[in-house]
Amino acid sequence: MTLPASSQPIAFVNTADRARARGFYANVLGLRVLGEDDHAVTFDLGNRTPMRLSTVEGFAGTGHMVLGWHVADIAATVKALVAKGVKFRIYDGYVQDALGIWRSPEGGAAVAWFADPDGNLLSLTQFG
Repeated sequence: MTLPASSQPIAFVNTADRARARGFYANVLGLRVLGEDDHAVTFDLGNRTPMRLSTVEGFAGTGHMVLGWHVADIAATVKALVAKGVKFRIYDGYVQDALGIWRSPEGGAAVAWFADPDGNLLSLTQFG
């Protein structure tokens, strides 16, 4: 059996402090809360794609990419998030602009990286 093409994905992100992470995803990133139970807060990532923010005791983010968003205007989105206190990552070996945006040498994508309160790495990407 394979998954039907119409199966909607569900994303999962872990946190050690659900209240802190809930505030970040709801108030800073502006994601709509779909529901909350004893195990997780469920957010709408866009187009009703759910993300479950689950509490894991002692969890520490690894700094690896867990989630990203395609945006139409990366510079405007980065500036809006910086205004809300988000700090974008600068990486050695990547040529990033003053906003922290890396542009593919081939021109295919522009990417900026930031972390949630647990250290889970998130990204913004503008294609083309």
